[in-house]
Amino acid sequence: MASRLYLRCRPALVVTALALLTAVSPAATTAAPGPAPVPAPAAGPPPGPPFDTEPARAALERLMPSVAGQFELEAVEEPGSGDYFSLSGTAGAIRVRGTSPATLLTGVGWYLERVAGVDIGWPGDSLGRLPGRLPKVTGTVTRSAAVPHRYALNDTDEGYSGAYRGFASYRHDIDLMALHGVNEVFVPTGAEYAYHHALQRFGYTAAELRAWIPAPAHQAWWLLQNMSGFAGPVSEQLIDARAALGSRIAGHLRSLGMTPVLPGFFGTVPPDFAARNPGAVTVPQGRWVGFARPDWLDPTGPVFAQLAAAYYRVQQRRFGDTDMFKMDLLHEGGTPGPVDVAGAAGAVQQALETAHPGATWVMLGWQRNPSETLLSGVDRRRVLVVDGLSDRYEGLDRDAQWGGTPYAFGSIGNFGGHTSLGANTAVWAGRFHAWLTAPGSALRGIAYLPEGTGGNPAAFDLFTELAWEPGPVDHREWFAAYAARRYGGADPHAAAAWEQLRLGPYSMPSGTWSEPQDGLLAARPSLTAARAARWSPTAMRYDAATVERALAELLRVAPRLRATDAYRFDVVDVARQALSNRGRVLLPRIRTAYEAKDTERFRELVAEWNAQLELLGRLVASDRRFLLGPWLADARAWSTDPAERDRLEYDARSILTTWGDRVPSESGGLHDYANREWAGLVRDVYAPRWAAYFASLDTALTNRTDPRPIDWFARDDAWARGHEKYPTTPTGDPVALAGEVLAALSQ
Repeated sequence: MASRLYLRCRPALVVTALALLTAVSPAATTAAPGPAPVPAPAAGPPPGPPFDTEPARAALERLMPSVAGQFELEAVEEPGSGDYFSLSGTAGAIRVRGTSPATLLTGVGWYLERVAGVDIGWPGDSLGRLPGRLPKVTGTVTRSAAVPHRYALNDTDEGYSGAYRGFASYRHDIDLMALHGVNEVFVPTGAEYAYHHALQRFGYTAAELRAWIPAPAHQAWWLLQNMSGFAGPVSEQLIDARAALGSRIAGHLRSLGMTPVLPGFFGTVPPDFAARNPGAVTVPQGRWVGFARPDWLDPTGPVFAQLAAAYYRVQQRRFGDTDMFKMDLLHEGGTPGPVDVAGAAGAVQQALETAHPGATWVMLGWQRNPSETLLSGVDRRRVLVVDGLSDRYEGLDRDAQWGGTPYAFGSIGNFGGHTSLGANTAVWAGRFHAWLTAPGSALRGIAYLPEGTGGNPAAFDLFTELAWEPGPVDHREWFAAYAARRYGGADPHAAAAWEQLRLGPYSMPSGTWSEPQDGLLAARPSLTAARAARWSPTAMRYDAATVERALAELLRVAPRLRATDAYRFDVVDVARQALSNRGRVLLPRIRTAYEAKDTERFRELVAEWNAQLELLGRLVASDRRFLLGPWLADARAWSTDPAERDRLEYDARSILTTWGDRVPSESGGLHDYANREWAGLVRDVYAPRWAAYFASLDTALTNRTDPRPIDWFARDDAWARGHEKYPTTPTGDPVALAGEVLAALSQ
């Protein structure tokens, strides 16, 4: 069904048109010689709709083709108060009014959850439970956005969520974000194109620049000025293909009335830039966890403005226009040297303003950035700080710290794309509204910033909903309603399961962390291992029993609800988390047995550990969201040149394991930063590591010697440089396998 547009002529326009048709001058009422009077102009066509609803219609056809035709979409002007949607209609004819194509989709998403009682999450949905005829809306439901900025995606998202995906995958994610009310999305895909073309006018060859640009999975940290060149060189074909993809992503966002947020230019340059460009001054940036950082071109010097102008010209020509640009000066340890930071920030903003008048500079609130010194040099009205720490610490006062600079309440709910279940949702539920309504608050948005997306669907749902709630979220009521719709119908066992998850992994407090603990099964082997990634929590952040109780309840959910994609994802995810948590109980027991030199007990516990890893590998192989195969297949598909295909596969493998070369991986501590309990990684990386380690301990017990040292980097790097193929489709029954997990944990 085509979109039905309910157009209303504005009264003033109607009056004006009637006046033109009927008003006659006195001279025209009497006969007079000379030319005939010029006829009054005909009335023009009535004003058209404020925007085209077809992009929203197309998204519905992609997401829910069986019922898309039952939605009538109406475009309305955005009032001064901001975005809103309204819902009304009879069964089978649901009328959605909204202020943009994306807001129309937000209205549809609200209808699905609140009226139809189904969920469409990131990931997992229960759309298959929709009736053939959609239920009516009682009265008219209207929701307005509480904040103008609903921002999504961390700088690192592409690296940790999949740098080698195709357009269909990005489009699906954008459609989902629109359904959940997001209106601004960071788009780094293809950012290297502007650097590659602009810098050729400043003394560099194309080959030099291709060697400087990292492979796609590591480009986020190059854009942050942390590193360069890893897993390269990249090819011209790859640069062009990624630019074409980035342009399509930005275009799709614009079609939905969403804002693509593009990387801005703040001075990252290749080696020897000053030597090749008279008058330029560069500041060495030292090292970042073992990587040599690119130099920083002094923005207050004469060459910066020229290079920035060239960068923005190339970028605009390839990706189109936008009015939001993401930049972070001196990220994670950058040094200003002799450069005046306030002056530099002002020059960066001026270059942006020259290229894009009125544009907003988006900065990440992280560690000590942005500093008061930096903010003192800019027009704060043209800045938006997306805060990555809103839920992590107590005692934050962003209004005072940033001097009234507009900011968005944000959370980094996972680091490295960990598969860990949970988030500080109880903190969000109260703190966001309290900050928003504080006297003089500069809070203007939300910022969904996990380092990797595609997990923790309840967290994504609740966080994005903050922007559309008129008051604080009732944490208990929200999770009860979520449980009732997640699988497409109310069920007492689903309700009990989600209440346990709410009490456990979704009620973690603020204070030190914004993410849950990761799993020891993925850690570098050690009897004293407390985390897999160097910067992860070292202990459980909630009562592990809540997850086991949730699993038991999920396995009792009514059979009619178990066929939903949401249920099958959740039952694997919760079982995976329960099994992962048990590792923190088992490892100390193994250590006790080893230190007591109790070989029999040691071997018994090691056998249990190995069995849990084997079961974990089979469990995660049963759901496509936990497969390594597509991650690697996507990387190889981006090139036809065999050598480049191998480089791209290494890029995709290394980001999950070694992360970099030996020094950054070992001395810098980056190994396993992006650990995740995926099929393929569990079987061929994590399980063999622990098997080798325990074998060395067993030999030491038997021979009464110290265990032999193992070069873990060499083992992991060999895997990262390998080319074994992994399944791209799931195997096994997820419900049965989750039952095996519960049985194993109950012994």
